[in-house]
Amino acid sequence: MHNVSQQQAAEATPVSGTERTRFWRARHFRDMECLTASFITHEFSPHSHDTFSIGAIENGCQVAKIRGEREATGPGALYLINPGEIHDGQPGGPEGYRYRMIYPDTALLVDIIEDMTGRAFHGSPSFSRQLLTDAPLAAAFNRAHRAVEEETGLAGEQGMYGVLANMFKRHGSVIIHLPDYSEPVAMRRVRDYIAQNFDQDIGLEVLARIAGLSRAHMIRAFRKQYFITPHAYQTDLRIRHARHLLREGATPSDTALACGFADQAHLTRHFKARTGLTPAVFRAG
Repeated sequence: MHNVSQQQAAEATPVSGTERTRFWRARHFRDMECLTASFITHEFSPHSHDTFSIGAIENGCQVAKIRGEREATGPGALYLINPGEIHDGQPGGPEGYRYRMIYPDTALLVDIIEDMTGRAFHGSPSFSRQLLTDAPLAAAFNRAHRAVEEETGLAGEQGMYGVLANMFKRHGSVIIHLPDYSEPVAMRRVRDYIAQNFDQDIGLEVLARIAGLSRAHMIRAFRKQYFITPHAYQTDLRIRHARHLLREGATPSDTALACGFADQAHLTRHFKARTGLTPAVFRAG
């Protein structure tokens, strides 16, 4: 739980005087991570989150690639990105863009759905479309997000609960977990090996041998299946683990070592490229 002064301490102004980010954790939503940002030149590297990534653009234009499809979005558009989905983002024009994001975990979203519907929810919540236009709902999300940011208490909490429940009602679906027989076994073995050894120095030759393919063929097959290269996937897992350690209070230097980065500078560069924040700002939020 953080007070206003701590939240303000988490604000950061990058080198460009027109780019700003504010990151904080909303205490009324189990410390759900929240972000308000204006980006002019910053480009996000391909990455994913352990949580949902839900947001809307207030002004300007962002170009994002999700599931191999690139699309430009502006005011009235929603981001409904499921946990683990690879995506990136960059400004769609010289004016950049301003957007608001939240990162609720699956358990929080399930609780909200059950609270608002009065029924038990079975399966895992999901969104079938990640970029879509729903101007009324996007406007409602921005109002609720602003209220949470301004700590308006019950009004902000009620508004965000209602918006999230409405998002799922309009655009959500339920995943019933079954084995994914469409996923090539060789690529699953490579992915699992990287996941189990993400903090180690992994060579292409090892991954190629696991897949039973040449190195070049393995890279192409992995990118086709997961929309990311093996090295980028390893880096993404390192950053996801770094977020966890920083939330728990680990220092950036200790986090860099635990996640397999050469030093804190390497952690900071990759962390900023995937979150828009430095590790120190993320930790302080």
